[in-house]
Amino acid sequence: MSEDGKQLGVVTLDEALAKAEAVGLDLVEVAPNAEPPVCRIMDYGKFKYEQSKKAQEARKKQTIIQVKEIKMRPRTDVHDLDVKKRRIRQFIGAGNKVKVTVRFRGRENAHPELGYTLLKQIVEEMTDIAVSENVPVKQGPLMHTILAPRKD
Repeated sequence: MSEDGKQLGVVTLDEALAKAEAVGLDLVEVAPNAEPPVCRIMDYGKFKYEQSKKAQEARKKQTIIQVKEIKMRPRTDVHDLDVKKRRIRQFIGAGNKVKVTVRFRGRENAHPELGYTLLKQIVEEMTDIAVSENVPVKQGPLMHTILAPRKD
């Protein structure tokens, strides 16, 4: 392709280099695997600059979702639970995912249903702003679930 976007057709390498040199631009190979290889006459420095600007703009527009974690125990008091729920709402409102973890110690390990009901209660209270990505899972002394912002 020429500098103004017109197709030149199949030309030899020497011919293409001569045309690029005549207009003071670079001959850039665009598709090396094509048969014959496709080249373009352009200002390569300007092209690289525009590509970096596009990549920078794309990075600026992307949203990074973090996974925040809230930890509690099976016998966490009502007021403390309210504080934890308020924090969960703040995290989800900011667009982050929240991993809610219940830690069991000692004899609490014999009653995993307490953690399950606690996590189920939190998930039910957050249904207006969040959706649970998985059912509560117990791994050793921890039980957790992940809440994600609703897409609505």
